Amino acid sequence: MDTTSLTSRMRFGAFEVDLRSGEVRKQGIRLKLQNQPFQVLALLLEHSGDVVTREELRQRLWPADTFVDFDTGLNSAIKKLREVLGDSADEARYIETLPRRGYRLIATVESVEVHQGANGRVAMPPANGQQIAEPALPPAPQPTELKPHFLGWRNAAVALVVLAVLAMGSWWLFRQNDGPYTIAVLPFKNLSTEPDSDYFSDGLTDEIISDLSIIEGLQVKSRTSSFSFKDKANNIHEVGAQLGAKLVLEGSVLRSGDKLRINARLVRVSDDVSLWSNSFDRELKDVFAIQDEISRSIVNQLRLKLGRGQRRYNTNLEAYDLYLKARTLSQNQVLPEGRAHLLEGIDLFEQVIAKDPAFAPAYAGLATTYGRLSVTPRSFSPDEANSKMRAAAEKALQLDPLLAEAYASMGLVYARDHNWQDSERSFRRSIELNASLSESRRDFAMWVLLPLGRMEEAVRESRKAVELDPMSAQVQDYLDNVLVSAGRYDEVIENCRRVLLANPNDNIAEQLYARALMQKGRLNEATAIFEKQEQAGTSSPGFLGYAYAMAGRRADAEKVAAKYPEWPWVQVFVYAGLNDKDRAFQALEEMAATHDPRVGNYLTYPELALLRGDHRLTEFRQRLGMPAVP
Repeated sequence: MDTTSLTSRMRFGAFEVDLRSGEVRKQGIRLKLQNQPFQVLALLLEHSGDVVTREELRQRLWPADTFVDFDTGLNSAIKKLREVLGDSADEARYIETLPRRGYRLIATVESVEVHQGANGRVAMPPANGQQIAEPALPPAPQPTELKPHFLGWRNAAVALVVLAVLAMGSWWLFRQNDGPYTIAVLPFKNLSTEPDSDYFSDGLTDEIISDLSIIEGLQVKSRTSSFSFKDKANNIHEVGAQLGAKLVLEGSVLRSGDKLRINARLVRVSDDVSLWSNSFDRELKDVFAIQDEISRSIVNQLRLKLGRGQRRYNTNLEAYDLYLKARTLSQNQVLPEGRAHLLEGIDLFEQVIAKDPAFAPAYAGLATTYGRLSVTPRSFSPDEANSKMRAAAEKALQLDPLLAEAYASMGLVYARDHNWQDSERSFRRSIELNASLSESRRDFAMWVLLPLGRMEEAVRESRKAVELDPMSAQVQDYLDNVLVSAGRYDEVIENCRRVLLANPNDNIAEQLYARALMQKGRLNEATAIFEKQEQAGTSSPGFLGYAYAMAGRRADAEKVAAKYPEWPWVQVFVYAGLNDKDRAFQALEEMAATHDPRVGNYLTYPELALLRGDHRLTEFRQRLGMPAVP
């Protein structure tokens, strides 16, 4: 039988203390610490979080019949202890000085289980601060079969998140500067040997981002930006600078049979100090017990709010594995290449639902994916997508009324129904539940505020989305699209140049750049770009036809319109450029009849300025439930 001691060994930060042997270790390496400084540390550990008075320290260190310069001796012991811990009085991370009163250990302390092995030796869990790459776990008896009673891989992510919050708590409570705290979660490294297993470590990272996002007072950078650093040698300062983050969480994941090892480290960007690190070797069946214990510690000690009652989900391993694969595939929004991935993601989400009809995130993921797939009628039927998106989002909210992604999907559904009030209410609820979800702000700006002509609000929400997801070219493209409608062409040109410098193949950024050039009167440059895109098959040919018309090349413009007779979204720009209002309005009516999601946005485009002031535009907007004047 194993025997366990919960008090003889203690752990805080990267340090382990053996109170019986008088040893202090860091990352397994024994540190030299004299007896009196060790006694100070032992007393602080015994009263962790409470003030230990100078008198209490005197009684422990020097018996009543000992004559000594107490102040000098105590100050010397504290100084030596801080030197070993790498701490300082000015910027205390472990030992806080309370003038004229005493000292307090402010780090999070946990008891370390000591197990008596079969050979009589003591076996210790891994120490804090281990390197991210770890030796492989011993293979399970049946490594190809993953059939333990499973309470949910997501809970492993939640447990890790809560541990990170717990480690952050003491630092948070004693921080010197007020203000928002931003964190970036870098993609956890996949140390598993199984082929095509990145989806699991990526999915676990997604779950951690989602769970951190509901912590009040913490702003979490979005997935797209964090994943731009995947498989790269990362400098913490560069990551922080590029993402605008003050904290970075990084780690690794290793699966082997029914074993899971997660290593994680929380780093403060300003000085590259590791605020917390840990290594977890867990049986999956123990996850709930760990999670509940940590949750109670946070509520009782740190007063942090882990969210607004968000549910924890239970599901079986097979369903959750499929969910992580589906989530990874559904992130690919680049059409047409990404269309196949989105469709595959939809199929996997439906498989998850078939295996676990009560798993709300799968319905939310299904709704989100249909929304991404059906931005244009070219990729998927808007009617079919809207119907399936509505059903999935409503089911997700029925199962979990606090799921921010589901509210965002309902916002899109309502916007496509031209139910602007309910759409705005849904998007605002999504943002309220998860203020770090950049996609909610991006879509709210593009599909609600922009069509309604609320330009400044649309620009503000779009900028906030970029702030949350600074490395996402797509989020930047959405902002620049709004800026074109707002007439801020110089800013669009500057933004697009920066995006294209990083990614010359960003067709949307190139198109927005050409549109801004065209509105600035640089027609030849814009036309050249549109022609290049048309030859490559990456353009929206309506802008090329418009450019031809504005350049007086009417025959070329008419050819573009004739080439795409079934695409009213092309025709509307060509005929607006040709000053043919009748056929431009006819194209708008056809877009509305097919429920093209973009019709409201198009009404704000500068290319359709010709139609403004015409009574037919006022009537058209009114039928869509929009204000008469954008």
